[in-house]
Amino acid sequence: MTALTILMFASAYLLGSISSAILVCQLFGLADPRETGSGNPGATNVLRIGGKLPASLVLILDILKGTIPVYASYHLEIEPIYLAFVAVFACLGHMLPLFFHFSGGKAVATAFGAILPLGLELAALLILTWGLVIYLTKYSSLAAIVSVCIAPFLTMLIKPEFAIPVGILSALIVFRHKDNIVRLMRGHESKITLKNLSK
Repeated sequence: MTALTILMFASAYLLGSISSAILVCQLFGLADPRETGSGNPGATNVLRIGGKLPASLVLILDILKGTIPVYASYHLEIEPIYLAFVAVFACLGHMLPLFFHFSGGKAVATAFGAILPLGLELAALLILTWGLVIYLTKYSSLAAIVSVCIAPFLTMLIKPEFAIPVGILSALIVFRHKDNIVRLMRGHESKITLKNLSK
């Protein structure tokens, strides 16, 4: 492992540590997403708090937190196995942000952004899966869980050299959704409503 690789790990973690949800909510004069709604600093909770525009900004910025370090590492010719772990560090930054007392989100959008450079085919399949589950159930958390659970298997078929790191990412994200899983099983999980989408 080279010094450049270690630098990219650190850079990915630090970029991931910038909480888009908190900063966007401050910009729009909204409540702190850690203290409102689900308490999760992510795009879905910002959608509930402030509507489509701030939620869309959070989604885009969170995706870029994953895409930028992975894409940069690719162009710096980081070895494939280390390239994949750059994605893991970006997501760890989102989950455990250095700048926000290690209290972060679930890293679904950041993980998707990190997977984007692996290929548009893989990204398209994950978006299709996520969209289908949202359409059928209106549960954002369930859509995220289902999508990340199939991600390692799709990666194995399309880019097998990255299947293990993607599997690690998926396990981390499912673990971060443990409370959502309990609420889904009990029927207490919140759905995305037309009211949120019309804001």
